[in-house]
Amino acid sequence: MQKFADEALIEVSSGSGGNGCVAFRREKYVPKGGPAGGDGGRGGAVVFTIRRNLRTLAHLRYAHTFKAENGRDGEGGGRYGRNGGDVVIPLPPGTLIRDAESGELIRDFSGKQGFAEEDFVFLKGGNGGWGNIHFKSSVNQAPRRALPGKPGQTVQLRVELQIMADVGLVGFPNAGKSSLLDRFTNARPKIAPYPFTTKIPNLGVLTVGANDRGRDIILADIPGLIEGASQGAGLGIRFLKHISRTAALAFLVDLSDDNYLTAFDVLLKELEAFSPAMLEKKRLLLGTKTDLDESAGRLAELSAKYPAEQIRGISVFSGEGIKELAEDLLRLTEAAEKEAAAEAGAFAGDDTFATDVSAEDGEFAADEDFADVLDGEVPQE
Repeated sequence: MQKFADEALIEVSSGSGGNGCVAFRREKYVPKGGPAGGDGGRGGAVVFTIRRNLRTLAHLRYAHTFKAENGRDGEGGGRYGRNGGDVVIPLPPGTLIRDAESGELIRDFSGKQGFAEEDFVFLKGGNGGWGNIHFKSSVNQAPRRALPGKPGQTVQLRVELQIMADVGLVGFPNAGKSSLLDRFTNARPKIAPYPFTTKIPNLGVLTVGANDRGRDIILADIPGLIEGASQGAGLGIRFLKHISRTAALAFLVDLSDDNYLTAFDVLLKELEAFSPAMLEKKRLLLGTKTDLDESAGRLAELSAKYPAEQIRGISVFSGEGIKELAEDLLRLTEAAEKEAAAEAGAFAGDDTFATDVSAEDGEFAADEDFADVLDGEVPQE
């Protein structure tokens, strides 16, 4: 079985701060030169960054520990220690970072939180300790005191990849998902006349329209589902979470199979058992293999059973309905994007900002905590 790394447990550690130095100025003709111990450097941080050329978490399969560099110790002569280097961990788009113990979501790089491409500083390094140069005073002109650097932090994380695509291809094994992806895109998934040929998700890019006004649609071929997948049957359960990150769904039903009238109901049932939100996605129902003799008349029966669904009959072998399907996928993707934008706008409209400072008769009235800050005092929590 091909290895597809979509989960990883890693341990990340920020760097400790360097220790402050106790030193005194020793120079010819300069008696009692005074303290000259420098500060320690700050420890390195743990930074996550998005790399669009990554598609899996395979680079985290064997490298489980990431540690930033410690800050250097301060030195005599007022020399400060060098800051430690950051450790930068690249991740593919659509990655989730969770706490390994509690499962709490720490960061979502899908773009829903507004920072899909931004670098994320997860752990800051420890501060460097003060050297004895900071402790001199009129009554303590030769301080022999310095502070140690602050220690770094270590956290166990679970990193999960959820594929981001415009349209996810869903269906039973051998429904024609990989063949359709091969026909539409430059992706070359494995195609064979036996079940569970696809063992890992495959992505492809479909370009609809002319070169100057074309639109790219990302298609995801999800491994075939079977009845009971939401309870762990078959290979599809592991990849159901990838379907949840697609903008729309295309259900493929093999019209040459005897269960062509019940397949769509079973697929909807499994998706609803995994996550009811999947049924709210924009969707398209495709009857495949219309070129076979066994499929004659079955597309009309499928359309009669599901009059509320948008149905398209296709044949990858003969090319029937393929051109029309590309336009259908474009409209489906645009409709899903408009719906997502409307939801995002409604959420932003409900977000209000309240302040404790108000204007009354041309003067500002502040609460007690804010007034303390204005007076130079910081209220204690």
